[in-house]
Amino acid sequence: MFKRSLLTISLIAGLSGCVLDGDDGIAGVQGETGEQGSAGEAGQNAQSALTVSLIGRGVLNAQSPEGAAEIVAYHAQKQWIYAINSSGEQAVIDILPATDFASEGLTPNAQGVVTTTNLASVMTLRLNEHTAGDANSIAIDENAQLLAVAMAAKGTGDKGHIAFYDISGDAPSFIKNVVVGALPDMVTFSHDGKKVVVANEGEPAGDYSVDPEGSISIIDVTEGVIADAAVSLNFTAYNDKQVELESKGVVFANPTGRIINGKLIQTSVAMDLEPEYVSISKDNRYAYVSLQENNAIAVVDLTDNSLTLMGLGFKDWSELMLDASDKDGGVNFNKYPGLMGMYQPDTLSSFTWKGANFIVTANEGDGREYFFNTSDEATCLNQGGLEFDEGDGCLSYTDEIRAKDLTLGNNFSYLNNDNNDIGRLKVSTVKGDADNDGVYEQLYTYGARSFTIWDENGLVVFDSGDQIARITASVHGAAFNNDEDENEGDTRSDAKGAEPEALALGKVGDRQLAFVGLERMGGIMMYDITNPYDVQFVDYFYNRGTLEGEDITGDLAPEGMAFVPAEQSATGNPLLIVGNEISGSIAVWEIAPVQ
Repeated sequence: MFKRSLLTISLIAGLSGCVLDGDDGIAGVQGETGEQGSAGEAGQNAQSALTVSLIGRGVLNAQSPEGAAEIVAYHAQKQWIYAINSSGEQAVIDILPATDFASEGLTPNAQGVVTTTNLASVMTLRLNEHTAGDANSIAIDENAQLLAVAMAAKGTGDKGHIAFYDISGDAPSFIKNVVVGALPDMVTFSHDGKKVVVANEGEPAGDYSVDPEGSISIIDVTEGVIADAAVSLNFTAYNDKQVELESKGVVFANPTGRIINGKLIQTSVAMDLEPEYVSISKDNRYAYVSLQENNAIAVVDLTDNSLTLMGLGFKDWSELMLDASDKDGGVNFNKYPGLMGMYQPDTLSSFTWKGANFIVTANEGDGREYFFNTSDEATCLNQGGLEFDEGDGCLSYTDEIRAKDLTLGNNFSYLNNDNNDIGRLKVSTVKGDADNDGVYEQLYTYGARSFTIWDENGLVVFDSGDQIARITASVHGAAFNNDEDENEGDTRSDAKGAEPEALALGKVGDRQLAFVGLERMGGIMMYDITNPYDVQFVDYFYNRGTLEGEDITGDLAPEGMAFVPAEQSATGNPLLIVGNEISGSIAVWEIAPVQ
């Protein structure tokens, strides 16, 4: 059995002196944020009770693994792992038994990285036999033994489908397709199995000639019978409320007012809002839907399908440490007054404490950049494009820019705004110049390089501050802020850092744990969030090589995760199943009491 040992007490003590009590950001104008928890001494006690071991690993499409294992789900009745495999021309799901883990199959190499496997696909579900399009998300309901697959149509703006399968038999059996909105990006069941909720992202075409509205679809399931049609919720009621939403920390970025390919672009609020991910509250009443690019969360009351928007505001980097440059020669942390972070969560989840609902977000961050096809630079510019790239085509819109390409206000006079401080940092062009005079008095960067716990009022209860960067810098040294597809340290410091994207919550004994997957570094942070006002860092574990100049190895780019409670696990201990996008690998980690 391969083990990643827990971090030492001295590392925790060294970090807790400043960063673990850092600023918890600003929740827009909604009110003061809650007190951030500490990861100090109590975290040391919590940490000693658990050990994390890599006990299972499988690689799909080893010849071309990228995209072969992104989103995973666990079928408890059969102890099977379902994984979307997007590495081929057809949309498929691979099924891997998780009933036995032969430890002798996993052998670490000289760097301590496991590249061998002991899990293999035994069944392939060919989705396109019944449903056209690409698979984006899967969910399993143990109540009625159903599988739901979010299938996006090939054409921009075309409606997608949720494909349903009966998984009670020896192999999945197709039931029906239900039409949903444009680009269904994530699907989930309510805990009682009575509702299926879908986030329809509705991204635009590369030239904004088509820009569908983002939407949320709800499909009822009554005693195992799936409704033939979905209820669709849109955001048109907010079309005249953009200024109000912006005052609450919602972000809008689009080329409204420009002419692209002969079309005047007029993007409404409903078109700009893009639902990304869904979590259902434990009482099955609320659906929390991340609107990543918009820095917001939509809250749906499933009792009447009413919908409200919650702006997340911005994180203040003036009292936290950030390495903002990939060209400054290594690990260089600084404080940057005037720099704000847009939380922009991808994955989110929820749990209860003292009967109240709390939302947990992995604050990945995401800018907008769209291209369309033209033959050359002159044609691109004549058609309203911004610039031409041989590989990507004609750039129609982007809200990203490097700080050194902006004129900064006098409040940034403490900076040189070059490669040695903040100049390389990618920031937004749509915020920071409040009076539109071309001078930026504030800078807004993508993501918060953290995970956050929010209460139902939209207030920050806990934010991990700069812990992720500081812990990974302590562990990896010069290799920190590595990318997921190469071994060259510091390459992501200018762009979202280690990039917390994947997220899973689960109970280990009486403790509520949060697992935060770092897309770029490949590692996973584990926190004890049992009391959201006293959050404790527990461990950091990973299985990837980081030697500069060496080929990438191990498990790279955790994209989706599924937590398996002890009572559903073949080992009798909780499991964390991780789908790794770049390596095409599925990793199974066991969380067990120290023996």
